[in-house]
Amino acid sequence: MSKITRQSVYILIISVFLLTFVLLFSFLSLIPEGKEYRKGKTQLFAQEKDLKRYQNFESQTYDTLKKLQSDNRHIIIAFDKEFSPQRFIKKYKSSFNSLEISKIEALDQEEGFSVYDVKTSSQISAPSVFYKFLDEINKSDWIVMVNFPIEFKRDGEVLNSSFKIKVYSNAKDLNTSKLVKK
Repeated sequence: MSKITRQSVYILIISVFLLTFVLLFSFLSLIPEGKEYRKGKTQLFAQEKDLKRYQNFESQTYDTLKKLQSDNRHIIIAFDKEFSPQRFIKKYKSSFNSLEISKIEALDQEEGFSVYDVKTSSQISAPSVFYKFLDEINKSDWIVMVNFPIEFKRDGEVLNSSFKIKVYSNAKDLNTSKLVKK
């Protein structure tokens, strides 16, 4: 047998130490970090997938919002208009033989909107004129709801009608209790 030299022993000890160090380092550090890396990579991939799905949903929702805003611009603008009884009478007087607004009363907030109750009376030649008025009011500068019952009474050749409307608005400084007759 050959003689083991001192150098060989040092190299053997250093090799065993390095091998032990590499094995311990691998099992205690590299392998757990690799597992964490794979978990993180999987989570990141899932989050990127969710993010893309949410971005697509947001984009579709935004497009829908813009389309609805453009289709309903008139309605959106109408919520911000202040109700003017004189303007209302001027605009719709042509539909009636006479039109009077007798009372405007501020009601409570309803679903975040200011609501005003308006009592009106009018004279018309036929019920079809009133229905035409209802169609026109849907395209008006205000958001108006005609409340039932609508009373019609015949007086010779004309029909006297009285009805209430509610005017909805976002505007804060609206008419509160005015008495207007024209």
